[in-house]
Amino acid sequence: MTVYRPNQLRAIVLLILSTSFLFQWVLILPGKQKTPQKWHRNISVLLWYWPFSKPQTLDGDVCWDRFAVRGCHLSDNRSRFHEADVVVFHHHELKTHRQTLPHHLARRPAQKWLWMSLESPNSNGNLTAYNGVFNWTMTYRRDADVFVPYGELAPKRNGGGGGYVIPKKEAGMVACWVISNYKSRHKRTQVYRSLRKMIPVKVFGRWSRKPLSARELLPTISRCRFYLAFENSLFTNYITEKLWRNSFLAGTVPVVLGPPRRDYEAVAPAHSFIHVDDFNSTESLAGFLQRLASDEEAYAAYFEWRRDYDVRLLVDWRERLCRMCKHYDRLPARKVYHHLDAWNRR
Repeated sequence: MTVYRPNQLRAIVLLILSTSFLFQWVLILPGKQKTPQKWHRNISVLLWYWPFSKPQTLDGDVCWDRFAVRGCHLSDNRSRFHEADVVVFHHHELKTHRQTLPHHLARRPAQKWLWMSLESPNSNGNLTAYNGVFNWTMTYRRDADVFVPYGELAPKRNGGGGGYVIPKKEAGMVACWVISNYKSRHKRTQVYRSLRKMIPVKVFGRWSRKPLSARELLPTISRCRFYLAFENSLFTNYITEKLWRNSFLAGTVPVVLGPPRRDYEAVAPAHSFIHVDDFNSTESLAGFLQRLASDEEAYAAYFEWRRDYDVRLLVDWRERLCRMCKHYDRLPARKVYHHLDAWNRR
């Protein structure tokens, strides 16, 4: 029988207690936290007004409860302006003059003002009036201070590897396009007009007087082999729900028209889409789509990435704000956008 000295017994007891404490810490809130997170102070984020006048609840610890982001307190209570670390302004309401900036309030030197927009530079309009006003930007641009894409690919849990069932395609529905903002001067309109002469293109949306409800949208597109994910403006990193929702979530192959291929490859597998710029003419693009549509094996190869990734849409403004908190400690402390308009348009 082993006999321990008093000092050895104390050491054993301390080891057991410390191990027990560590074990309980690791098991706190299973599913949200598996290892202790680095402690940091709470960040107070004030949303000066809700985008498009559509408020959402901020009850409880929204960032932690919904998005597993610690230390981020969201508020839309303007009386907390003076204590806010970051004040967020959505550009659409400024552009339409429905809201204004609180220049009449004394602003703490350490307080940051964040300009937020998911629209293209053409839609944003002239921003010279805001030069020297904002410290940070939150946009779809990858070089924004806070990058918030329209969607993203998330690795499947448990390593993925599961099969993906391609939605059944309907005979005659080679390509689909949902369009409401139809303008002759847009490049996408010109490509469509040329393409429809060589392959069948089913057009839906207000312009064609065949609107689709939210419930009808994805099931309808899923019956098409290709979706024309044509952006209305061609700007750096401007990749919208036309790729993420209308194409990927619907289970069809996107034919993209937008920023260069490298911008798409930065967010999606190279063989998950077809880029208009890869072809020297619309005729060669149409010929490629016709051959691919008749080759089941080659067509299925465009879905191989689905074994390892799921598609996530980022549609919750609260999630975008909580993401800002995740990067807060890495954001520049003394930055000011003296030429916001020039940055927006480059």
